[in-house]
Amino acid sequence: MVAEKKMTSADYMALEDKYGAHNYHPLAVVLARGEGVHVWDAEGKKYYDFLSAYSAVNQGHCHPRILKALHEQSQNLTLTSRAFYNNILGPYEKFITAYFGYDKVLPMNTGVEGGETAVKLCRKWGYEVKGIPVNEAKIIFVTGNFWGRTLAAISSSCDASSTKGFGPYMPGYELIPYNDIPALEEALKDPTVAGFMVEPIQGEAGVVVPEDNYLKDAYDLCRKNNVLFIADEVQTGIARTGKLICCDHHGFKPDILILGKALSGGVFPVSAVLARDEIMLTIKPGEHGSTFGGNPLACAVAMAALKVVEDENLAENAEKLGQIFRKRMQNLVEKSDLVNLVRGKGLLNAIVINDDETSDTAWNICLKLRDNGLLAKPTHGNIIRFAPPLVMTEEQLHECCDIIEKTILGFGD
Repeated sequence: MVAEKKMTSADYMALEDKYGAHNYHPLAVVLARGEGVHVWDAEGKKYYDFLSAYSAVNQGHCHPRILKALHEQSQNLTLTSRAFYNNILGPYEKFITAYFGYDKVLPMNTGVEGGETAVKLCRKWGYEVKGIPVNEAKIIFVTGNFWGRTLAAISSSCDASSTKGFGPYMPGYELIPYNDIPALEEALKDPTVAGFMVEPIQGEAGVVVPEDNYLKDAYDLCRKNNVLFIADEVQTGIARTGKLICCDHHGFKPDILILGKALSGGVFPVSAVLARDEIMLTIKPGEHGSTFGGNPLACAVAMAALKVVEDENLAENAEKLGQIFRKRMQNLVEKSDLVNLVRGKGLLNAIVINDDETSDTAWNICLKLRDNGLLAKPTHGNIIRFAPPLVMTEEQLHECCDIIEKTILGFGD
């Protein structure tokens, strides 16, 4: 009997290339297993994960407590749709609203669905509470934003790779510069503005951190002008930046909070939009929903994932390790002509390679990092984002910094 041929990484990549849509350009590594801060490829090579599925795996790969919740709930009930009540959704809604300090939650599945939900909520509030004339409500976005690739999301984008060939775009959006209070002040003079939606730190743009006063000043301006401040914390939330949500660094609670990614610890698609009653109760039965939104499996997983964040002090760990990481990277800036900037908050950080966006230098550095046992990915050509799981230890972090330093200093040899 002929033994079945063992699949290799090359075989798996060939299958994706032949049968899958070509809407991604992955780094050439095929991952087959994950645990904590590590992943292993199809041949068994071990790597540090420094992307965390774009911050969806803050609690580490395959966290046993989250998997336990998934396993136990999957044996009882997975999906009812919202046509009926279920015995997990109510307890989850009570838990998450208390956890983040809001009146109500609207559960969805993906981050971009959370963004779409926030936009709909904001518009409805604008008409029913603020009194904006029908179909005239505007929402302000900022340059460099990224909240997904649905038509609503790309309509707020200024990135040609997201928008080219997909028009016409959704009306009712206005784009202003990021980190520019005077521009926001001017835009808010329009009485038909219902909301301002912003990432506290722009992740996909390359971990762009605004000036310290920007977010609080923007929030205060929104309050002054009766405009909703919508925080897209899909990537920055759930302890990633050293606080439970990034807005906590600045001492205010957004009117609408969008969460996703690490809300499930990377185990299941879960997102959520939180708001006070005045906003949330403008949407009535039949006006918004999702077959899978609020399903029992997702609710059980999300509660376990959030308990892990609290019980294991992941926000505090991210704050402490982030300071160490940026100090190590700043030392690298002083040693290397290749790196000219490090920026970030908590364990959401990036280095800027001293090259233009059209260069493949950052990509090639990430290939070398992979060869040396650490996985990261460039964004916008010359920026490498570093976002390891928040369960990382200080010893592991230093080992990873050693790998990055060795790779950068030896690049081109």
